[in-house]
Amino acid sequence: MKFDVLVIGGGNAALCAALMAREAGASVLLLEASPREWRGGNSQHTRNLRCMHDGPQDVLVDSYPEEEFWQDLLKVTGGITNEKLARLVIRASSSCRDWMRKHGVHFQPPLSGALHVARTNAFFMGGGKALVNAYYRSAEALGVQIRYNAPVDAIELDKGRFVAARIGSERIEARTCVLAAGGFESNREWLREAWGQINGEWVADNFLIRGTRFNKGTLLKFMIDAGADAIGDPTQAHMVAIDARAPLYDGGICTRVDCVSLGVVVNSHAERFYDEGEDFWPKRYAIWGRLVAQQPGQIGYSIIDSKAIGRFMPPVFPGVKAASLPELAQKLGLDEQTFMRTLNDYNAACRVGTFDHAVLDDCHTEGLTPSKTHWARPIDTAPFYAYALRPGVTFTYLGLKVNEQAAVHFGGEPSPNLFVAGEMMAGNVLGKGYTAGVGMSIGTAFGRIAGTQAAQAAMKIKQKDTEYAAA
Repeated sequence: MKFDVLVIGGGNAALCAALMAREAGASVLLLEASPREWRGGNSQHTRNLRCMHDGPQDVLVDSYPEEEFWQDLLKVTGGITNEKLARLVIRASSSCRDWMRKHGVHFQPPLSGALHVARTNAFFMGGGKALVNAYYRSAEALGVQIRYNAPVDAIELDKGRFVAARIGSERIEARTCVLAAGGFESNREWLREAWGQINGEWVADNFLIRGTRFNKGTLLKFMIDAGADAIGDPTQAHMVAIDARAPLYDGGICTRVDCVSLGVVVNSHAERFYDEGEDFWPKRYAIWGRLVAQQPGQIGYSIIDSKAIGRFMPPVFPGVKAASLPELAQKLGLDEQTFMRTLNDYNAACRVGTFDHAVLDDCHTEGLTPSKTHWARPIDTAPFYAYALRPGVTFTYLGLKVNEQAAVHFGGEPSPNLFVAGEMMAGNVLGKGYTAGVGMSIGTAFGRIAGTQAAQAAMKIKQKDTEYAAA
């Protein structure tokens, strides 16, 4: 059987594409590289969706208008974004939740520890795993054909037109295709090549992969080599500072260390290197992986005292605990003299006003480089705690260039029947940086667009085939 739409990938964007194409009347085959138990790509590790809304809506409080969402995105990307496509995503985020509910996704108010995002983000009940499972159930009920353990390694093209996909020697034809197979975060060689060496050490060798082990970037590389127009910097990624004890793959949300803004972060030389209180954590958590990646040995240490306990989502591993700061330095293997100088300088520079972690408060440092702009309080109340940090890569931003129809481009020309969604095109919107939940906004918006466009293109091809046969 020749399917109307072939969807390659098994995460949120792929599922949105498959569901939209099937709803439009197309026959759909979805190929997921992973076994069934690991299905869902990085979407299984997500928690929420960033949503534009002009007033209170079910689980969302107050309002989060288009312009504010756009300004938040502009700030974190430093302007490296396509405004037209970004605004398309923002507007789509305001109207997708009813469709999501129709396919079994439930929402819940944010947990108390999910600071600052009750207004901007809608949380999935049961997290990303529940969302993925709901979409798969709905897809199966609608008649989408699903194959697991099906890693596509090549695409047959004819002048920018999709012809077939290959899994080894097997050839799968379809009238149209949606690529939604993720980035290259679990391809260590590609990461090494992108990041290079510092002082003779391969930077990427110290990365942990917070996301799925199945995102090898095989199709992304194939498409770029085949002449598809690419966008983005291969070193840019959703890269979070995570617990250095996290597993190599699939650590997910629970390995994140969320106390950074409540203390200080030092490197292996026991020196601070960035403003820990620059902005609210959901707007800044995703820069810290990259910051740690640029430090010697790609390691950092988040230092807090007992005043911070209870003010952040506790990570899965307990912190290193000590009765004094010198003892903490010893336990971390850091130079005690330098560590104490760093902490004493910080403590002396703190100008404590009214501490409030829920707002950009007036607790700051003076005469210190780097400064701490908000939530600066002396680290002086035993016991003291430390968390060793490593860069945790969730997904990479290098991808394929698209237009508003999610079409893959070759030499600036859109393909008539090949579309792309999710991480494979997120770099069009995310040139760098991140703000919580926007990856799901991009995947949902472009997944739905790609599925709709693929179904429409397939129907046209089918009609032409019918007319040709009749003639």
